[in-house]
This record gives sequence, structure tokens and C-alpha cells, in this order.
Amino acid sequence: MRRVVITGIGALTPIGNNLNDYWTNLKNGVSGAAPITKFDTSKFKSTFACELKNFDPKDHFDVKEIRKYDAFSQYALVAVDEAVKHGNIDFDTLNKDRIGVIWGSGNGGIQTFQDQMMEFCEGDGTPRFTPFFIPRILVDIASGIISIKYGLRGVNFCPVSACATSNTALIEAFNYIKWDKADMIISGGSEAAINQAAIGGFSSAKALSTRNDSPETASRPFDVTRDGFVMGEGAGALILEEYEHAKKRGATIYGEVVGGGMAADAYHLTGTHPEGDGAVLGMTEALREAGISADQIDYINMHATSTALGDNSELIAAKRVFGERTSLAVSATKSMTGHLLGAAGAIEGIACVMALKENLVPPTINTTEIEPEFVDLFDFPLGKAKEKQLTYAMSNTFGFGGHIASVIFKKFEE
Repeated sequence: MRRVVITGIGALTPIGNNLNDYWTNLKNGVSGAAPITKFDTSKFKSTFACELKNFDPKDHFDVKEIRKYDAFSQYALVAVDEAVKHGNIDFDTLNKDRIGVIWGSGNGGIQTFQDQMMEFCEGDGTPRFTPFFIPRILVDIASGIISIKYGLRGVNFCPVSACATSNTALIEAFNYIKWDKADMIISGGSEAAINQAAIGGFSSAKALSTRNDSPETASRPFDVTRDGFVMGEGAGALILEEYEHAKKRGATIYGEVVGGGMAADAYHLTGTHPEGDGAVLGMTEALREAGISADQIDYINMHATSTALGDNSELIAAKRVFGERTSLAVSATKSMTGHLLGAAGAIEGIACVMALKENLVPPTINTTEIEPEFVDLFDFPLGKAKEKQLTYAMSNTFGFGGHIASVIFKKFEE
């Protein structure tokens, strides 16, 4: 079996525009939620989100590139650039036919689509769409742009499974390397959906928190007072590489991917199965592929978005898979970053890799009263990170449509 290791990481998040800042703020329990600055929210039910801070595309791209790329593609390129530098990768010394990109996004260029359609509808009916309209909105375009930038000719595509997207991308990248169809793959996800259309749509679906008087405490997974998720934006990049290939070029290895499981709830358009049937299948398959038992998982970064039904169904599913294990650390980093939709799995996968590397479980913030039936189920580090010896970590992501994707990471050992 070809081993798949992680040799580069890049993060652009609401609590840090690079890996170091992201992880530092994650460990310290910093909230990225604040009033929305991108548009007038005076008529919206939810007026806050987890926006990127101090991000200016002009710091990264020239004017022509900014015109060509939607924000979600810009975010992708910035995160990947850090991952490539972090991995000390010189593509010109490698076989680019064996290096690919599998990059995900749930909404693609929704900002471009909204802006161009509003301009058209408010005009005299004359179509004045930018010639970049179609390539800017395509969900797969970030994957294509990344490959073009670095001249990578290997496998290239974009899986879409709503909020499970970037975990799906990571599993696909893991598989392609494992199957000897690639030696290295840039994977992850990006999302730029803090706009009128997305906020309005999710709000109408009653999915968003309306704790407008206290945005920084609004995302409170597992808490009895939770009232919905907080929208986030950004990107996470992980470079997956075959172990011998990485070893040959002297790469620093940060962790290993050992299993992935995908399944479906087959239950509801937007809601999770109340007994977590799909989640049980996904987690069980990931464990089977990793070749480990449930009691070997030391930490789970849960999907836990802070919605009333979703958090409970995931905890029920976890109980069915892991039993009552007070030694199993469980946290929800969305309490700090908000929900990055299609990019959630990428930044949460990074959190798992860093947790394994430093033997430190990031906390769940804002949560003070866990649902009574679950309070004694697992080890929930609340408000403060917890030192803990870790070998295996699992990251769960679930998406509208019933999509399930669970990834298992392992602390790297020679």
C-alpha cells in the first residue's frame, strides 16, 4: 500500500491569514465573528459572519488577475501559495505529469454571479457581462487556475458535495495517490459566500444564528442555547504526497492520511438523519480503510455547526460508533472560524494535523451547557485547549443533500 503523507499546509481563515496565525488563534480560542462589512445588513435577520480580516487582493494579485478571478479563486491561490512555500516544493525539479490538483468549493463564484445579475437586472436589459463571467463562476475553475499557475498536468477536477466538499476532495486525492495515479496532489477547498444571496438564502432556511447582539459568542456547538451557524469564508490547502516520493526529495512530513469514508444519509434535502445513519457509515468506512478500531481514535473534529438538530444527530452517530468514551476528545472549531461551507473540511483537517503534531486539542468556545444526554459522553475541552497524547484524529463533514465525508489523520512515524 502506498502511504500518503502531508508535506505542505496553507490557511486563509477568519482567525488568521496564514497557518501560524490560524493555529495560534485556534489554540487560544479566538472568535472570528463580527458584524458583516461587505454589504448593508440592515434588512437581514442575521447581520454578522466570520469574514477574513485585513485581506486585500491587491497584496497578492495584479489588476488583471483580480478582474479574472472571483474571490473564492483568489482565496484558493493564496492558501496554495503558502502550502507550496511551506512544503519547500520546486515543481520544476519534479515530474509535473504525476502532480495534480483536486480542489473543492460548494458555491464557486457566487459573488460574481450575484453582482453581474444584479447589474443586469438593474440596467436597461442590455447584457453587459464581463467576458470573465463564466470562468469566474465555475466551481471547478480554482482547480484549473492552480494547475495553470504551477504547470501541473496530472489529475485535475473539483468534487462538489456541499459542506462535505473539501473532505471529499481530500479523500479523492488520497485515493489517486494510493492507486498510483499521482505522486503529489494539491487539495483542499475555498469559499467566498458572505454576500446578500448566500446570507439571505441560508437565513430563509433558518440555518443561521440571529444572535446579532453578540456575534463573537453566537457559534456555540452542542450548547442547549445554540440557534444556528455563523457563515465563514476563506481557504485551506493540504499537499498530499506519496511517502517515498516525499522522502526522496527530503520533504518535511507533517502528518499522514490513512483513511476516508463517504456515505449518504438518504433522508432529507437539508437535514441530517436524526439517528446519524449516514454519519455512522462514513465514520465506520474511514476506520475500516485505516485498519484501526474505533477505540484508537483520540480526537474528533466534529462537523458540529451549532444547529439544533445537526449537532445532536452527529453526537448520536458518534455514540453508535465509539460508545461512551470519556477519554475521546471532541471539539468543534467552527465555534471560532464559523462555517466555511465547502472549505470547512480543509481548515478542520489542518486543525487535526496540527493537533496531532503538537498533542494539543483545540477547544470549543462559547459552549457552557452541553445537551444533558451527551454531557458525559466524551471529553469536551470547553473554552481552553487541552494537552493530550494523540495518534489518530478524525474530521467529519456533512452537506446538504445528505453527503457524508470523514477523514482519518495519523501522527507521522517513519
